[in-house]
Amino acid sequence: MSTTFTSAIAEKLSGRNRPDNKRGKLSTPVVLMVIAGAMILLAALREITGANDLTSSGQFSGALAAAVPIGLAGLGGLWAERAGVVNIGLEGMMMLGTFCAGWMGWQHGPWVAALAGVVGGAVGGLIHAIATVTFNVDHIISGVAINILALGVTQYLAKMWFGAEGSAAQKAGGNDKQSPVMENMPNFSIPGLSDWLHSIEKHHWFLVSDVAGVLDGLVSDVSWLTIVAALLFVGTFFVLWRSAFGLRLRSCGESPVAAESLGVNVYKYKYAAVIVSGGMAGLGGAFLAIGTHMYSDGQTGGRGYIGLATMIFGNWRPGGVAMGAGLFGFMDSLQLRSGGPTVHALLLLVAVLLAGLALWRLKQGRKKPAIISGVVAAALVLWYALTKTVPLEFVDATPYVATLLVLSLSAQRLRMPKADGKPYRKGQGK
Repeated sequence: MSTTFTSAIAEKLSGRNRPDNKRGKLSTPVVLMVIAGAMILLAALREITGANDLTSSGQFSGALAAAVPIGLAGLGGLWAERAGVVNIGLEGMMMLGTFCAGWMGWQHGPWVAALAGVVGGAVGGLIHAIATVTFNVDHIISGVAINILALGVTQYLAKMWFGAEGSAAQKAGGNDKQSPVMENMPNFSIPGLSDWLHSIEKHHWFLVSDVAGVLDGLVSDVSWLTIVAALLFVGTFFVLWRSAFGLRLRSCGESPVAAESLGVNVYKYKYAAVIVSGGMAGLGGAFLAIGTHMYSDGQTGGRGYIGLATMIFGNWRPGGVAMGAGLFGFMDSLQLRSGGPTVHALLLLVAVLLAGLALWRLKQGRKKPAIISGVVAAALVLWYALTKTVPLEFVDATPYVATLLVLSLSAQRLRMPKADGKPYRKGQGK
């Protein structure tokens, strides 16, 4: 397409979207201020409660590892929904990715496992694209069917390939529920910097040691797949927002009729987006299998659904998805590493945030939401004051509680693509 043709697409679509995009987009200074504010709050909370693990390098190293599969699932959902296809099947595509990674990984190593995970997820994406784009099946029904199908297929194939009596996989340590162990993917650290940051962290200086602990967790023992995931986030931004291909793809999610009138092959772009979506979710599943050195039944643990929530929280933009994945990864790492005492300290932080939200809503004249936020904040302070820990069941549910809380607080600034999930037939605008 010519530059004039691409400009016509932008002109036809941008007029109706500019106000919403301006309202939903976070500028770089605002993002930096949010990060700085979060660090100050965590540092203060650590000083008040003595929960040193809140900003430890181990906590943030675990958070980074937990955030990658969630972020990749969210990024996959972003690709599909920017083209107008709702992808509820991210969880199933992650399952296919974990299985394919485990199947190929024990035979050929972790890098082949990562590639196999991408292919497995992409196959799930292709099935979803055929159902929703070609046959116009309801997107939610198709996604749920893929999740159910992927669960059944992976369990059946695991029994047949990994647990078959006398098979090579069984002799190598596989069984009905898991694959044989694969080789470890090497990690890397920045020489010198990690040791220096760790020495500062041990002093427990206010904010300085906290920042050192966070940075140490992000530069020590980092998986190479984490670097690949970071590059995919950057690449997604430039492909979807800085290229003619991305403009056409997003036009399919905003107004496919308008895009078709300008010569865009809407079906082709929807297919490409959903297949890429599945491939990224599959890579997220492969990351889980490579991290534990094997495929295990139930390994995804609902991360595909959390990835979908991350995409919504991130307002269908890569930067927002990355921030949301980091938040959910932090909560996941917290409940795995620290348990009740540290999660108990977070009650005070959530209470402070809700109190601030109550004041903001009151300033806006919205008394009912302000009262509700204030009451919940007071209840959390009372809970913190009267207890020393929280029940184990609540600790295990922390990532999911965080998902619901974040979505409820961010719902008003969200704007999904206008044609997301809507049926489309070629030539329907004529």
